[in-house]
Amino acid sequence: MMRHIRRMCYPVAALAMLTGPLPLFTTLQAGPAWAGQAGAERVRPAPRAAQVSCPARVALTNGGFEQPIVTGGPVGFFPDASQSGPNAVPGWRTTAGDHMIELWTGPPNPTTTPPAEGRQFAELNANQVSTLYQDQPTTPGAKLYWRLSHRGRLGVDTMALDIGAPGAPVEQKTMSDGTGAWGTYSGVYTVPDGQTTTRFAFRSISAAGGNPGIGNFLDDVFFGTAPCVTVAKAAIPLGPYEVGDVLTYRVTVKNEGGGVAENTRLTDPLPAGLSYVPGTLRVVDGPNSGRKTDEPGDDQAEFDPATKTVSFALGDGATGSAAGRLPNTAGLPDGTTVEFQVRANRDGAGERWLNRASVSYENRLGPDPEPLVSPSNDVATAVNPAVDLTLTKTADLTRVTVGQTITYRLTVRNSGPSRASNVYVDDVLPPGLSVVTWAPMGGTYDLKNGRWALGGLIQGGSATLTIQAKATATGKKVNRAVVRNDWKDLNPADNVDGVTVCVDPAPRCTKCDPRTGLRAEL
Repeated sequence: MMRHIRRMCYPVAALAMLTGPLPLFTTLQAGPAWAGQAGAERVRPAPRAAQVSCPARVALTNGGFEQPIVTGGPVGFFPDASQSGPNAVPGWRTTAGDHMIELWTGPPNPTTTPPAEGRQFAELNANQVSTLYQDQPTTPGAKLYWRLSHRGRLGVDTMALDIGAPGAPVEQKTMSDGTGAWGTYSGVYTVPDGQTTTRFAFRSISAAGGNPGIGNFLDDVFFGTAPCVTVAKAAIPLGPYEVGDVLTYRVTVKNEGGGVAENTRLTDPLPAGLSYVPGTLRVVDGPNSGRKTDEPGDDQAEFDPATKTVSFALGDGATGSAAGRLPNTAGLPDGTTVEFQVRANRDGAGERWLNRASVSYENRLGPDPEPLVSPSNDVATAVNPAVDLTLTKTADLTRVTVGQTITYRLTVRNSGPSRASNVYVDDVLPPGLSVVTWAPMGGTYDLKNGRWALGGLIQGGSATLTIQAKATATGKKVNRAVVRNDWKDLNPADNVDGVTVCVDPAPRCTKCDPRTGLRAEL
């Protein structure tokens, strides 16, 4: 290879004359290194998983009897939901003729009875023996779960749970409990064919003491569909992206079911072409909102560099060591949203990554926890190809006289990682140099505009252009060339190269015949 020399002009006496044969061509790498097609985009899919489709939600209103708030004492009487007014009990109706529902707060109260959950509970026998119920729109064939807590007031109280069509509910279970502790009951109900409205009702059977206005405490009541989590993922801004770009992944998780999603955790393994940007974990909205650290155990999120996995513990009560409870969208309409940032890597150039998050959770409405997983939609993260083109320009001589020929050699190499597309080199010779011959080893050379068009150049490929130019005028001739292509160059500093050649006057013959200009014979 000819030496690449940049230096100042020196006296004529130091001029090195061209000797030996002139090599006009260099050798291209084997294979179609400069073929004209752009490199094809590769697709890297994540494992396929169907997105969740949730059935119509069924869920009671005010199942914990937390509304309206009892004030002015431990016990309050309120109109049921059929009555207008700000103090009506949401959701619940009663068959009692006075339409009144009795609510209690936790101790101190007349029996020092704590709620099964929350702050308040109900007494089924308010002023008279009655049935407390809610009617819910249902889909035939739907599987519905029920759960409740029951307790006696003065002794052993007994009630029945009836579920079915509003005109003919069917007894599901009879419950008898004393004053020592809450009895907890659960079961499953399948909606029969043709039943589009289902009544969930508590019917008083008996109460200790014989007073029709006393007995059968109720709390923590649920009737409805299982939790059903949906996961929606987006990339911001929209791609495609360049190598080095930073993008934000944002994931919204909603519980479109009836029951609470327990032990809810989001995980998102990153593909090879993307890297996590440290310090960007954040719960945008929902429980525990705010920025999180990357370390495990100290808050609700972490990043595991060994597996390249982002993880968030979601919902109420989530900590660094335990996932939380995600309410349904009746209580948390927008669900919870998390985000983090990733950077497009060099090894992801020219590829389209299909990536998804997933949320694991449990349905604890039945006798045993049921583990469930909901995947997000696929997010296509397309990274444009990227290259590292290097242009080297050399000259066999850097000092000549007028009339001498200089041989320039330009070499373009692509260090990847992608195939370069529409590669071209602009190399316009300065005044005082005139092209004599050119020989491109790859592509075509346009003498008129000084452009060498190579088309495509594979990773690891190279091409060479040899130009011979005659010096026609004296002076310092600075010649610079630049290589360009369609894709981002990861190291643009080596896209430009140049050579300086000093051109001196042609040497004069001191022993020439003045008449002919030829050397005189001695």
